[in-house]
Amino acid sequence: MGLKVGTRAARLAKVLGLAGLVGVAATGCSTDEVLRFGWPVGVTPQADRMRELWTWSVVAALVVGVIVWALILWPVVFHRKKSDELPRQTQYNVPLEIIYTVVPIVIIVVLFYFTVITQNYVNAKDEKPALTVDVVSFQWNWEFSYPEYETPDKQPVTTVGTSQEIPLLVVPANQVVRYKIRSKDVIHSFFVPEWHFKRDTLPNPEKNSQDNVFQNTIDREGSFVGRCAELCGTYHAVMNFEVRALSPDKFTTYMDYRTRTNPQTGSPYTAAQALAAMNCGELCAPQAVTTHPFNTDRTAREASERGR
Repeated sequence: MGLKVGTRAARLAKVLGLAGLVGVAATGCSTDEVLRFGWPVGVTPQADRMRELWTWSVVAALVVGVIVWALILWPVVFHRKKSDELPRQTQYNVPLEIIYTVVPIVIIVVLFYFTVITQNYVNAKDEKPALTVDVVSFQWNWEFSYPEYETPDKQPVTTVGTSQEIPLLVVPANQVVRYKIRSKDVIHSFFVPEWHFKRDTLPNPEKNSQDNVFQNTIDREGSFVGRCAELCGTYHAVMNFEVRALSPDKFTTYMDYRTRTNPQTGSPYTAAQALAAMNCGELCAPQAVTTHPFNTDRTAREASERGR
C-alpha cells in the first residue's frame, strides 16, 4: 500500500511539474520577464532594488502557497474515507501548533527586515546631489523649476506644460538628482513607471508631516512617461509629463540654451525649443509619440463635449 501511495505521489508531482513548465514556456516570456512578474524594466538603482524585493516576496509567497496547497490536497487525495471506522483522534499536537505559530512569525520578520532595508535605500538622500528640481503639481499640469539655474531675466529656469508642449522634466543621466515635490491645490501623485516609484504631492507638505524630497540616479539616457497617479479631478487622465534623461554633456548644453534668450522669440528658450535647437535625434525631440499636450482651451473642450 505504501509503495502505491509513493508511486501516485511521484506521478502527481511529475504531472504538476510538467504543467508548470508548459505554462511558463507557453507565455513566451524570458526568465527576466517572468521574474519581474509584470513590472517594467527599471532605469534607476532604486527601481532595481524595489523590483528585487517584489520578485523574492512573490517567490516566497508562491513557495508558501505550494506548501499550503500540498497540505490541503494530501489528505483529500490520499486519506479519503475507506470504511466507517474512525481513525485515531488527536486533541492536541503541541509540536505542530508551535510550528504553525513560529513559521508565520519568521516569515513576517524576514519580509519586514528586507522591506525596511529597501525602503531606507530608496529614501536615502545624498548631501550634495548634482541637481535639484522643484516639482509643483496643479490641476492639471506640472511645473519643473531648476533653482540653481537662472534665465536672463534672473528668474529660475522653469518648465510648464501648455496646449502646444507637454511638460518636460529634463535631467542628467548617471548623476544624483534630488526632487522636491508639492501641490498647489488638491492631492496629486508623481509617478514614473520605469522608476518603480510613486509619491503623493500634497499642499503644504511640511504641515502634513510629509517627506516631500526624494532622489535617484537614472542609469541611461532615455525618454520616460510620467503620470499623475491620484484621481484629482475632471482632467486627471491627461495630466502626464515626460522625463528626458540626457548625458551630462548634453544636459549642460540644454541648460546653456535655457539660460539664454531665444533670438527668434526674444524670450528665454522653453524646454522644447532648447531640445529642438540641440538637434540630437529622437532623444531631443520636443515631444515623444507616447504623450500629447493637454488642450488647455476650456472653450474648445466644452464645444467638443457638446458635439458628442
